[in-house]
Amino acid sequence: MFKEYFWCIFIKMQRIVSFLPSATELIYELGLEKMLFGVTHECEFPEDAKSKPRVIDSVIDSQNLTSGEINQTTCKLLSEGKDIFILNEKNLKEANPDIIISQETCEVCAAYTNQVNKAFQILQKKPLTYSMDPHDVKEILNTVKEFGRILHQEKKAGEIYDKLQKRIDDIYKILHERKPTVLAIEWLDPFFTAGHWVPEMVELSGGQNLISQKGEHSRRMTLDEIEKANPEIIILMPCGFDVERTAKEYNDILRENQNWKRLQAVQNDKIFVVDANSYFSKPSIRTITGLEILAKIIHPEKFDNIQVPENSFKKI
Repeated sequence: MFKEYFWCIFIKMQRIVSFLPSATELIYELGLEKMLFGVTHECEFPEDAKSKPRVIDSVIDSQNLTSGEINQTTCKLLSEGKDIFILNEKNLKEANPDIIISQETCEVCAAYTNQVNKAFQILQKKPLTYSMDPHDVKEILNTVKEFGRILHQEKKAGEIYDKLQKRIDDIYKILHERKPTVLAIEWLDPFFTAGHWVPEMVELSGGQNLISQKGEHSRRMTLDEIEKANPEIIILMPCGFDVERTAKEYNDILRENQNWKRLQAVQNDKIFVVDANSYFSKPSIRTITGLEILAKIIHPEKFDNIQVPENSFKKI
């Protein structure tokens, strides 16, 4: 009751800081970008988000490291109890937020509890916090309504929710035939399953998801597991990578692997790479575009009419 009271009096002009790219996207979708005074280094959509002051940066130079090097660096930092993300104290103080939007889904993918706690230590005026923690598509959609309630944009949020749900329904109602087996891979060196909302996205777009389960965290897997599953379609979506970066990693790591070559998906030319950074890695409303991308990959004959962004996927 106490918490609800504070949300109710939290009205009109608010100063928002987003520690999460998907939250930044939703703030723009709700038309509240003028209230956004701080974002992260990964808040690149929409384009205007890049002009906002950065309050979060990464200590890992992922642009110039291979998948294996990124994994080794991340594991080393975590094992030593060090942070992957750092606060820009100057920008945070100048943002002087009334509310900080953060997440509890993955401490590797975005700023996490440590950064929120440090923000509280730095700021004189203690902000309210709202943490997003979606693990499936339904929870991502519910976040839209929750955001609308917190930020007093219930009507606009309801309209966004209805449009997203209709796009899901338009795909699902067409699919009544056999579902091909699909494996979505979130990291290549080492292999990681695609967890959280991705297994459900595969199912909703007409595939039979393999190895990972809806709502579960991503985890390491072996090539032996992949061989035993022997999927008909493989979709590569390394966390934070776009199509070109993923294709390069594939060529460097997997193309000449003899065990990999024996997989039926490889032999039948059914290996795809997607823009994971934009449509799969984050629990944003653009995951619905990701669902449409999957539908075009898994059932191209049925969804040829769906338009998806250029360079959002390609066949290897």
